[in-house]
Amino acid sequence: MATGVIVELQRNSPNWAKVVDDIVRIEKKIFPKHESLARSFDEELKKKNSGLLYTQMGGDISGYVMYSWPSSLCACITKLAVKENYRGQGHGEKLLKAAVQKCRTRNVHRISLHVDPTRTAAMQLYKKLGFQVDTLVEGYYSSDRNAYRMYLDFDME
Repeated sequence: MATGVIVELQRNSPNWAKVVDDIVRIEKKIFPKHESLARSFDEELKKKNSGLLYTQMGGDISGYVMYSWPSSLCACITKLAVKENYRGQGHGEKLLKAAVQKCRTRNVHRISLHVDPTRTAAMQLYKKLGFQVDTLVEGYYSSDRNAYRMYLDFDME
């Protein structure tokens, strides 16, 4: 099981540049070029309603999750990635749970995300944590790659 430490990237962090560099490297390895946020990562993270959590194993970043809350009602998981050699160890689940918690503290009603239906491990993880498939979005990633829009609703007291 994952024993990495979850760290929230702070804007004024002295290691900001190094962390962003490491994450951009992971991003480039995992996602096809047109899906990668590698070029715009810095700007994405500087938006005031977005956050990034990452797991650290020793000095190595094993995975990260990016999220945002565009409105007071809804939050989005924009990226979740785990380095290949750390997969299947619970890092993704730990990161996703932490991001969901962060979003909950903002009292949002719903968290949504998009996932490639062929990414079985990702689909299983989201379902395990209670996300439900909303709809299939055709051509979401590219003309020949679709995505499921998934969501997790919270009961509002």
